[in-house]
Amino acid sequence: MLEIRWHSRAGQGAVTGAKGLANVISTTGKEVQAFAFYGSAKRGASMTAYNRVDDKVIMNHEKYMEPDYVFVIDPALALTTDVTISGKENTKYIITSHLSTEELIKAQPKLEGKEVYTVDCIKISQETIGRAIPNTPMLGAFMKISGMYDIEFFKESMKKVLGKLPQKIIDGNMLAIQRAYDEVK
Repeated sequence: MLEIRWHSRAGQGAVTGAKGLANVISTTGKEVQAFAFYGSAKRGASMTAYNRVDDKVIMNHEKYMEPDYVFVIDPALALTTDVTISGKENTKYIITSHLSTEELIKAQPKLEGKEVYTVDCIKISQETIGRAIPNTPMLGAFMKISGMYDIEFFKESMKKVLGKLPQKIIDGNMLAIQRAYDEVK
């Protein structure tokens, strides 16, 4: 079973991102879950979202997991929250940051020895979508790191997920996904 934990602040799109990823995955015949855990549920409050993916029915519905991937879409959370908690030896961390991977690990020693990737999802979303909603860029970075799906298949699937939004927003999200895919290090 593949497990993903998202670290975010309410309003940054982690829940929407987790549900969008689940929607794409569900079209490929896999079983999938997407759910969230909110603290105070106020915009800007720290929160987590989760995905589980498997070939068989997923009976586990608890939030505890040992994630294969950890997405950190708010840069400050990588420094103020222990995003490595319950991680496995081979967990991959994809973190939104303007810092290089080396600079980030130096700033957060708990990431030392971990497989860490950085990409500035905030900047990408501001430049492509016009708002700091870093969920779709994070998914583009995930497609690159995981190799789960071909990027063109993923973008076409995400267009369907985003279908009710204005075309300008859909186009911006497609640019954001591609840029993060290309820029993740």
